[in-house]
Amino acid sequence: QVQWEESGGGLVQPGGSRTLSCAASGNIASVNTMGWYRQAPGKEREFVAGISSGGSIYYGESVKGRFTISRDYAKQFLYLQMDSLKEEDTAVYYCLASSDYGKYWGQGIDVTVSS
Repeated sequence: QVQWEESGGGLVQPGGSRTLSCAASGNIASVNTMGWYRQAPGKEREFVAGISSGGSIYYGESVKGRFTISRDYAKQFLYLQMDSLKEEDTAVYYCLASSDYGKYWGQGIDVTVSS
């Protein structure tokens, strides 16, 4: 099992920046991929960004060029740097760890982009 401790949400003005963090604990050695998803009100959960154990990085089309995913392997932190935020980025953001044993979701971080 993998557990997450999340931080970094809140209210941000359009055009602003925010960094989300997730600290992982538990059976980290079994994790293949870590990533971020989000779910806006009334919409399905969508892929935001992912990073494999080998360092390959992937982004959803709507955030390419604005968001940056990174992972601190030593401290087992996962980050999402969000720049040039838009109102349509308003959502609950979830960190995810995928292993051979299952998928482990965080509780969710609320991010609201509004003036």
